[in-house]
Amino acid sequence: MAVDVGAPMRGVVFPLEDVPDAVFAQKVLGDGLAIEPLDPLVRAPIAGAVIGLAPTGHSVTLRHPDGVELLVHVGVDTVGLAGQGFRPLVALGAVVEAGAPLIECDLAAIAAAQRSPITAIVVLAPAQPIVNPAGPGPIAAGERLFSVAPAAGAEAQAAAEPAGDAVWHGVVELADGIHARPAALIARTAAAFRSRIVVEVGGARANAASVTALMALGATRGSPVEIRAEGPDAAEAAAAVAQSLSGDRGLSAEQSQASAEPAAVAGQARAASECAGVRASPGVAAGPAFVLRDADLAVDGPSAGADAERARLSHALQACAAAMASTPLTGEAAAIQEAHRALLDDHDLRSAAFAAIGGGANAGLAWRRACRDLAARLRGTGVARLAEREADLLDVERRVVAQLSGVDARPVLPPKDCIVLADELLPSTVIAWPTGLVAGVCTARGGATSHAAILAASKGIPMVVRAGERILTARDGDLVLLDADRGVIDLAPTPQALEHAAGQRRAQAVQRALAHDQAHEPCRLADGVRIEVFANVASVEDAREAARLGAEGCGLLRSEFLFFDRQAPPDETEQAAFYAEVAEALAPGPVIFRTLDAGADKPLAYLPGPPEDNPALGLRGVRLSLQRPDLLETQLRAMVRAAPAERLRVMLPMVVEAEEVLAVRGLLDRVVADMNIGAPVQLGIMIETPAAAVLADSLARHVDFMSVGSNDLTQYALAMDRGHAGLAARADGFHPAVLRLIRQAAQGAQASGRWFGVCGGLASDPAAAPLLVGLGCRELSASPGAVPLIKHRLRRVSLASCEALAARALAAESAGAVRALVEQEPGG
Repeated sequence: MAVDVGAPMRGVVFPLEDVPDAVFAQKVLGDGLAIEPLDPLVRAPIAGAVIGLAPTGHSVTLRHPDGVELLVHVGVDTVGLAGQGFRPLVALGAVVEAGAPLIECDLAAIAAAQRSPITAIVVLAPAQPIVNPAGPGPIAAGERLFSVAPAAGAEAQAAAEPAGDAVWHGVVELADGIHARPAALIARTAAAFRSRIVVEVGGARANAASVTALMALGATRGSPVEIRAEGPDAAEAAAAVAQSLSGDRGLSAEQSQASAEPAAVAGQARAASECAGVRASPGVAAGPAFVLRDADLAVDGPSAGADAERARLSHALQACAAAMASTPLTGEAAAIQEAHRALLDDHDLRSAAFAAIGGGANAGLAWRRACRDLAARLRGTGVARLAEREADLLDVERRVVAQLSGVDARPVLPPKDCIVLADELLPSTVIAWPTGLVAGVCTARGGATSHAAILAASKGIPMVVRAGERILTARDGDLVLLDADRGVIDLAPTPQALEHAAGQRRAQAVQRALAHDQAHEPCRLADGVRIEVFANVASVEDAREAARLGAEGCGLLRSEFLFFDRQAPPDETEQAAFYAEVAEALAPGPVIFRTLDAGADKPLAYLPGPPEDNPALGLRGVRLSLQRPDLLETQLRAMVRAAPAERLRVMLPMVVEAEEVLAVRGLLDRVVADMNIGAPVQLGIMIETPAAAVLADSLARHVDFMSVGSNDLTQYALAMDRGHAGLAARADGFHPAVLRLIRQAAQGAQASGRWFGVCGGLASDPAAAPLLVGLGCRELSASPGAVPLIKHRLRRVSLASCEALAARALAAESAGAVRALVEQEPGG
């Protein structure tokens, strides 16, 4: 008779394959589902005995009277929290009813530790697939999650000690001991051999093929371990399990040779040494680890008096600004350094520091307090992109304190071709790296849109962020493998994994060379269909780089960067000069200038407004512009002055209805008439909201073009903040729900004969290009560096193959399934 499994908490159900952890997603432990929890109490999903309880309190295993064993694992990499945020409410061996309280979780503490609270509910024994799964979607605690039929005659296996054909002694070297994931990998390793294997830790024994028995050992790093194997392949079996327990370390050469690890087991062992994060810059790299640890400079010491300390601080600020001004930079680095210079001159920061000096602090301590107080306020907004600016404040703080202390503030250069591991990177650190010095970067915290990440991408450095503090346990010189395309770093890669990665890098290098050779040729599919490939730019330097790399025009000018870090908005003359330089850099191609996209995560000091409980749903984009028609008219006049009408296209952000478009259309027509422009200027909109995608057919009647902003469309469609530490990996533009909205919008545009493109992050991913074309896009606007690769990818596919891929993707059930389809696509 099937056993019904109830939801252990209220939350949102989604497939196990979408868990950002390879062991769960690949069902190494077993089949099941996952829940994004909405309450802190974990309840028993079945009646039965508690046969496993993690010492850290983050997971519990139950055995039903019918033999079904079920693991409830709260969070991703939460074993590393050492119990913080978890309070077990049951004891090992207890017998509970379904719905009984098991664990109390502090979801806020888990989020603060940069961990995801996603909870996996997995059938461990017998190894049966689930049936009648719930969701995806909301679920109440206790509501049926799925059912599982126990295998005939299933029994819990006792760990009997074999006679012993092979015996091994050592210690557990797994970073977090034998918890759920390594237990599953060890069990899979043992299952590959015919011998019976027993693992003994502290007098307790476990059958190596039993996940629950292994977890029940309570083994931690450093625990003495004995492995006994009995059977026809005992020596190889014991050696392979020993290798799994040691993470490929601590084995003698003889032991390593004896293991004869099968290829399938090697792939599983890699998963235990992988840390999952979020891709910030694509690519694959391998090399020695270099752990970057920036210690705070000392600011101790008495004050020399308020007047003297204020003078010291003023002089240090001026010296730092002068040093920045004397360092010529281009592109993203120049824009970021300019933002740092603006922070040095920020009135509020200076005032706060001078006030602290008046309270008795010395100049260094006062400046540190002012910077860190502002950083704390940014974190407290709950807006991810503002929180990511914390690193900029710490960078500026460090420069000024170093100037005050007479210390050389230049970053230490890491060894060539290393993989830099850090808690978080300062932008000035990345700026200081010569091109080609660093092979890859992985940070424990940080964000994919932080300035350090933007700089890494501009230098072509693969980068993963939010991979967790475990990466900092690596030793300098350890060989590590960074697969930023997958968003993971492997701290103990196998030889097979390294060889595979080397092959990937060689293939990517060849493709990159071919792509750059043909970068300036028009982009046509293999069957001759024309696709325009434009570039997203935020500065004149970006525009020049885009032209160098073969961009056929500007698909998105982020005009708001001209409005940031100043006390008053730029006037018409300043704006027109800026827009004209961008247009000139990309001549004779078309230029799409987006009107001011401020508000939410991009506030402006001179446009104050009341606090918003949810800025992402508040006064932003075109809504803000229509509330300040004076600013909008000035911007439109500057744009019309900057480029000839036949090249100029104006685009509106965050549109939801025709009324907004018509209001701007009336203002634009009046500007064009007042300035005696002989031809009309095209007006288009960004499809960033589900409303705009659904209403695309009616909106298309009022616009000349449409372009999808996939980043915002993704987070609004999935109700997931893409900057949220626990959700960033799941806020994926490849999700079928997002793709269906893009397809609906494309059909709406096509019905009125409007051209349709994509200018969001999805358009900068070469792997996504054929899929987007298949959905109906005929223009892609990408980051400048991606332009040659996108052209190269599209030249190798036909429109028919793109449309067939899109049809399969629209029918998929998850982002992971879509990514698998894309990776299998010929030409990828």
